Amino acid sequence: MTRLRLALLNAAHDGANTARNFRRELDADLAEFNANDQQLPDDFEFDGVVITGSRSSVYWDEEWIDPLIDWTAEAAERGLPILGVCYGHQVLAEALGGRVGGMDDFEIGYNQISHHGDDALFAGIDEEFTVFTTHGDAVVELPPGAKLLAENEFGVHAFRDGHCWGVQFHPEYDIETARTVTEGKRERIGDEKVDAVLAGITPEHYDAACEAKTLFDNFTAYCRRVRDEADGDAGEGAGVEA
Repeated sequence: MTRLRLALLNAAHDGANTARNFRRELDADLAEFNANDQQLPDDFEFDGVVITGSRSSVYWDEEWIDPLIDWTAEAAERGLPILGVCYGHQVLAEALGGRVGGMDDFEIGYNQISHHGDDALFAGIDEEFTVFTTHGDAVVELPPGAKLLAENEFGVHAFRDGHCWGVQFHPEYDIETARTVTEGKRERIGDEKVDAVLAGITPEHYDAACEAKTLFDNFTAYCRRVRDEADGDAGEGAGVEA
């Protein structure tokens, strides 16, 4: 079976750590693009797209952000499966007509999220699950027609619009990344909160959060079905599984 080819749009400013995490979790050949260095694909010849997290906000006036949103909008219009993670989730929301805004609080650490249990991306994941979160922005208005899939007291944590999914949390994180990202938030959230979060970054919490990594397998399986549908069954009018 031919391996999937996915575009990885890396928006992180610590791109090496982020790339390492997604390479580990995605069973596919990755064509990697440094989005915050204005690197974007020249075409849309991929089986799917993954957009990573970033410390930037989608509403900042930085010259690389609007082209990333525009490229994402066209990829979605062309029917490419897309998975946006954290900042990528927010990019996807903006690209599809939603809205992102700053939060009054900052969510960080291993936290509980609830999903509604009826979408392919969350197959095999408990309706109440643990995952690492770190964000000060949130999707405050879903794209028109999008379906809310997961949330907690901080707001929207996942949505779907057609072949596109956004997740606010970080299923790709390992313990090293969680600690590094948390240490980097001292100036923003203060030593006391950082130290409390670091105390909760334990092997036990990480093991619990690994359940959510199943969504990467679910996403690549979906990409494979879409590709196979296009290659073999499009003329027969067969549908792709929801």
